[in-house]
Amino acid sequence: MSEQQLFKVTIDNITIEVPAGTTVLQAARSIGGDVAPPAMCFYSKLEGSGGKCRTCLVEVSKGSEKDPRPMPKLVASCRTTVMDGMEVKNITSPKVKDARAGVVEFLLLNHPLDCPICDQAGECHLQDLGYEHGKEGTRYEFQRRTFKKYDLGQYIQLHMTRCILCYRCVFTADQLTEKREHGVLDRGDHAQIATFIEKNLHNDFIGNVIDVCPVGALTDKTFRFKNRVWFLKPLDAHRDCPTCSGRVTLWNRGDEVFRVTARKDEWGEIEDTPDGKTGWICNTCRFEKKKTSDWMIEGPRNVNRHSVISQGHYVGLQKPQETIEKVLDGRQPKLLMDIHNISDVNKPSVELSAINGAATSSVFNK
Repeated sequence: MSEQQLFKVTIDNITIEVPAGTTVLQAARSIGGDVAPPAMCFYSKLEGSGGKCRTCLVEVSKGSEKDPRPMPKLVASCRTTVMDGMEVKNITSPKVKDARAGVVEFLLLNHPLDCPICDQAGECHLQDLGYEHGKEGTRYEFQRRTFKKYDLGQYIQLHMTRCILCYRCVFTADQLTEKREHGVLDRGDHAQIATFIEKNLHNDFIGNVIDVCPVGALTDKTFRFKNRVWFLKPLDAHRDCPTCSGRVTLWNRGDEVFRVTARKDEWGEIEDTPDGKTGWICNTCRFEKKKTSDWMIEGPRNVNRHSVISQGHYVGLQKPQETIEKVLDGRQPKLLMDIHNISDVNKPSVELSAINGAATSSVFNK
């Protein structure tokens, strides 16, 4: 049996070896951190995903050892496989930063600024993308497109106004369920996710479209407007489910379970089970098992994504130490002047709350 061929690839001046056939995005994710480009449509668990949102564009400054010529245009890292000796620039390329800011501006052309009321706030990949890679303003002057809200069955609500057409939910229903009843209708600016003749989505695994949606287009009707995710404590739990993996994350406040989701990794994708399968969960686990007694609690979820959800949820968190003493070579900082003792402005006999109007100098000069 021949050994697997390994290719050397350099991404942002960091060289690693990856198997042949690995995409640039997957190679960058093996390095981790800011080296990994963002991705809104690519989902490693779904066949055919990627190549639509263009947020993962990178610059290939060297094609390979055999052909060292750079690629003439920026390429989608999720669809470009590595070559031996390839050199890639992501955060070290001004072209990539400028192009990514333009892509984010394009994605936000029609996206509503309703983060204060959107249930995806705090765990929205588009929110993170706009904050980290977007521009301060938009050049778009026309009216944004709007759609009505639709109930796609008993548990899911569709906000097409927020959709960025990443196709993740379509691939999920196509590959995970027996019969897909929704897809992309119309073309161009009128393209939208919709069901055929207003059908409802009925399937044991259709709730997974909520987990794969990177924005607030598909939301859980059993959780909507119940709480904010940063007020909840995520817990790893499992149960013996005859339909799915039964490995979930419970979102609790006290002993009350507000929602149940599949376990996700640092890239926002559903984790694999110990036997190597994708940890999809069924509708029964997601929507009907809302009691702590229904689950075996494993412990707090170690949220390592850069999000407000991780606030207070790290395991073994260490607070940063004060650095000013180290900067001053161990000396304590000194106040140049104690203004309260030196200045005659603050008079103990004057109660600021009792002053009728502003506290001007005329009050203290009397």
